[in-house]
Amino acid sequence: MFNVLGQINWLGVVAATIAAAVLGAVWFTALFGKYYTVALGREGQPPFKMTPIFMAGPFVCSLVTVIASAILMRALGIDNVGDALVFGIIVGLGLLTATTVNTGINPNIPRPLLYGLISGSYFFVTGVVVSLILFSLP
Repeated sequence: MFNVLGQINWLGVVAATIAAAVLGAVWFTALFGKYYTVALGREGQPPFKMTPIFMAGPFVCSLVTVIASAILMRALGIDNVGDALVFGIIVGLGLLTATTVNTGINPNIPRPLLYGLISGSYFFVTGVVVSLILFSLP
């Protein structure tokens, strides 16, 4: 069932990973950057200095998530857009969002619910977008 690596469209994996990275860049800067700063308790502080780990790390994590989604979609035989959408919703909400919100609920995040709302909604949308891209580029 899970020996599907040879069936994965790696162009789809690359496209979905790039889409997740672009969406993340827009999400956490242009769309919700101010609120994300508040959620992290960094308002009034100098802008955060972007170092390579803060750019490469999320990209690599997205790549791993996209590959896992591609494997699961192939193994489950998802063959229509409706199932791809449902898969994206399940993964986005049930795995990515839930884990992100849980990560935010700790004493180091001053506003955990705001953090969970911003980050969790990004991962929910990303889960759906990735699934639809992977389906569209079989």
